[in-house]
Amino acid sequence: MDTREKRDKKIRRHRRVKAKVIGTSERPRLSVFRSANHIYAQLIDDVKDKVLISVSDSTTEIRQKGNKVFLARILGKLIGEKAQEKKIKKIVFDRAGYKYHGRVKALADGAREAGLEF
Repeated sequence: MDTREKRDKKIRRHRRVKAKVIGTSERPRLSVFRSANHIYAQLIDDVKDKVLISVSDSTTEIRQKGNKVFLARILGKLIGEKAQEKKIKKIVFDRAGYKYHGRVKALADGAREAGLEF
């Protein structure tokens, strides 16, 4: 499978997920972006087109040593704690076409540990 084919499959998965997942002010969308070195997460209200909370593993709050999966779990806990401060308990998880595996799963598990429901 060449890189173009992989990219096309990811785009198809992303469109399929995005068609079903919409964030509101009651249940914002937890959007995940995963690069080769970092992982980013945002809580988004799609009705108002507004980012409520944004975190990444390159922020100073998280700067730790460890493997990427470990850092993703810490990032999930951090976004969960910030959401709790803003009185957000329920969310919709948007994996953005990534397979629910590895860093994406670790971030989701960390968010659940922090008290988010999805």
